[in-house]
Amino acid sequence: MRSYIIVAMREFPIDSVRAAFPALKGDFIFFDNAAGAQAPESVLNAVADHLLHRNVQRGGRYRQSQEVDEAISQARDSVALLVNARHPDEVSFGMNSTSFLRFVSIAIGELLGHRTGNGRQSNDHRSDDRQSNDRSEIVVTDLDHEANISVWLALERAGAKVVWWRFRDDGRLHPEDLDQLLSPRTRIVACTLASNAIGSIVDVAEVSRRAHAAGAEVFVDAVHYGAHGPIDVQAFDCDYLVCSGYKIFSPHMGFFWGRREILNALPTFREDFVPDTTPSKMEVGTFVYENVAGMDAAVRYLENLGRGVDPGVSSRRAALVASMEAIREYEAQLSRAMLDVLDRANATVYGITSRDQIGYRTPTLCFNLPGVLSAKVAEGLAEKNIGVRDGHMYCPRLMTRLGLPIESGAVRASLVHYNTMEEIRRFGSALAEIAG
Repeated sequence: MRSYIIVAMREFPIDSVRAAFPALKGDFIFFDNAAGAQAPESVLNAVADHLLHRNVQRGGRYRQSQEVDEAISQARDSVALLVNARHPDEVSFGMNSTSFLRFVSIAIGELLGHRTGNGRQSNDHRSDDRQSNDRSEIVVTDLDHEANISVWLALERAGAKVVWWRFRDDGRLHPEDLDQLLSPRTRIVACTLASNAIGSIVDVAEVSRRAHAAGAEVFVDAVHYGAHGPIDVQAFDCDYLVCSGYKIFSPHMGFFWGRREILNALPTFREDFVPDTTPSKMEVGTFVYENVAGMDAAVRYLENLGRGVDPGVSSRRAALVASMEAIREYEAQLSRAMLDVLDRANATVYGITSRDQIGYRTPTLCFNLPGVLSAKVAEGLAEKNIGVRDGHMYCPRLMTRLGLPIESGAVRASLVHYNTMEEIRRFGSALAEIAG
């Protein structure tokens, strides 16, 4: 579980990090980063440069159009390095993560509807019965964002049976609990890499080991985790992974990774002239090219951060890993400080609160103050120039498990690596006033 272990590293360069983000020059505190993070100046410049110099359609014979093709290719290479894909063609770009989730679920629903077998046997760790017509069960969790639940529930109309994997009272999904859920009928396990509500991290490598032993596939929602630690699809050994660029310092866009042999066998909608191979078959219509250019710049920002914290790195991938490991270590400090502040406010914090379990969470904390509605807390903090979020966080099933009304839910403060201890101090002072 190397991705989840907090390792001591050199001092985090918070001043130079913050200097890279123009939005941080004001007095506002961004503690709603799980809804979308700010972009560094290099990303803003990349978007503007694309719009100014090559705001045209790809596939043409003139220079500007060819530059769009090259920009997309470069971005695909960068994202492939970010997730440690085996090949850049395993990476697809689109509008958002939810659309990719639905795209894949529709394809799997078609397989279920026809009951013709999935024809995707190609990896030696998969069992032959993976192609069985009886694989109609889909495992989903109550820790996930609703997007990674509802798209699978929709397949019940095609004959799927949804099996629920419940998180425990400690706010974590334990892979060993899958042993009672997996069977020769399981087609796919859909789970998050980290909860966008309470921050709990899931050991997806262990999920994959157990699911594959049962002949099933694994679909990972990495949207929330993407800003907080290294992604390694080879180490995770999952089959699909989806992420949102705008959660990891790019403009609004989504990207998707899948095993090339699996994606090439999926039945998908495509226009007749589009190759029936990835990435083309997964990229429906025209996506926002300038935002993909921004995603490329966001990866390069993280890469440069990694070279700063570890000048000895020998490759782009190594620099990205160094960056994300440094972010994990720094954010662990932020998580501890936030837990201390919330303790002093007598807040109820949902999920992992033990300091020795910090490595199993991101600095995303859902909480409530005694006797104060979550909306009032968020409004009070907004008056102090601090942005948080209140409500169900698109996780109504999780809120129900926590015993919270879906309408009010909780307050969520979600931090990333450009946040500071001083911002946490200001947050604590504001919270103390609101709590009375």
